[in-house]
Amino acid sequence: MDKKQILIVDDDMDVLSVLNKGLTAEGYDVVTAYNGSNALTVLNSTTPDLIVLDRILGDMLGEEVALKLRTNPKTKDIPIILLSALFSKNDEVEKGHVFGSVKMLAKPYDMEILLPAIEELLFASVVKA
Repeated sequence: MDKKQILIVDDDMDVLSVLNKGLTAEGYDVVTAYNGSNALTVLNSTTPDLIVLDRILGDMLGEEVALKLRTNPKTKDIPIILLSALFSKNDEVEKGHVFGSVKMLAKPYDMEILLPAIEELLFASVVKA
């Protein structure tokens, strides 16, 4: 089975580093981007299986990046996990926000919640294909 590739987009270098190490240790091929514009540039040369996207980036909102991805035929079906400090853990547990193939998780994230969410979205995209 091929390694699944995940693009992590966050303007916090510590978050990028920790997520990169954690997801690599779980067997994923990880690519990183430090803001929305950089993510869009990275996506010109690679098509990840899933994107973990911070909601507040240095140059644009995660929602703006997600909208650009949804309007591009090459990236429109890539599942996205949107991490947000503006989304509470209580909301995450009670509402489990999912908008199409965009799932919202609260920051600070918990790997015990993030990893199953990644697996769920990756499995759902395989089933659709």
